[in-house]
Amino acid sequence: MNIKQLEHLIAVAEARSFSRAAERLFITQPALSRSIRALEEDLGAPLFDRIGKRIELTPLGNHVLERAGRLVRDSGELARSADIFRQGGGGALRIGMGSGPAAMLMAPLLCHMAERHPGVRLGITRGALALQLVQLRAGQLDALVADARSIAPAQDLLVGPLGELRTCFACRPGHPLLEHDTLTFEQLLAYPVASTPLSDEVARLLVAAYGPAALPERMVTLQCEDVASLVDAVGRSQALFLGLAAAARAGGLAELPLRPRLDARARFACVTLAGRTEAPLLPAFRAFAAGLLRD
Repeated sequence: MNIKQLEHLIAVAEARSFSRAAERLFITQPALSRSIRALEEDLGAPLFDRIGKRIELTPLGNHVLERAGRLVRDSGELARSADIFRQGGGGALRIGMGSGPAAMLMAPLLCHMAERHPGVRLGITRGALALQLVQLRAGQLDALVADARSIAPAQDLLVGPLGELRTCFACRPGHPLLEHDTLTFEQLLAYPVASTPLSDEVARLLVAAYGPAALPERMVTLQCEDVASLVDAVGRSQALFLGLAAAARAGGLAELPLRPRLDARARFACVTLAGRTEAPLLPAFRAFAAGLLRD
């Protein structure tokens, strides 16, 4: 029994066909059949029932498949760990970022790595949290940075806090609302509100502070995953930005003097996969990110 045979078992189980699995593995069907047959001989029982043109896992096959998945993942992780140790201070760092963290981290991190770690291949991936969690679990990312409250608890995830940033309403310089010393929430509603998708906790804080009219599905008229695009649009229009105060300042926007002041903070975390050997630069990345993700 060897890892290659277990990989072949997984491929056949997923494809439910020896011919399709052979195509995916780029080997001949007879070679794949011999590999599975040798594995069955080692285990002393069949792993697949051949029912006409269909194949189905036997009870033993289902048990072995579950164990095989873990063994193949562990084998890949062992090879990756050895590669990391061989690379030393070089190698690669692959980071996934949500929209808010990307607005604060992406450009500074690119500059930092170019200046301090020019031998490291840095890859930054943007996208929805659900997709990035799939990529993290598939070994395509070393870590991701996201709103900690958006991460559902899971045994295979390690969630380490990075920092908190305040949220506010902001507008372009010269906006008519800036003529007021203080503003009520009702005055804001005369203008479009631009925001990224908001968490349930932020929605509750908004409603608690300003009433039902602050429900995001009623209040937000311009929604986008990309903070930089939202800030740019607000800087060119009469729209208002609801998001990170630090991102608003960086984009040249002015915070609105809303009373009562919005008491909401984004809590960011670095998410990694339990049991995986960390890339050598990941601790340094955490420290760098924590230094930026704070007011």
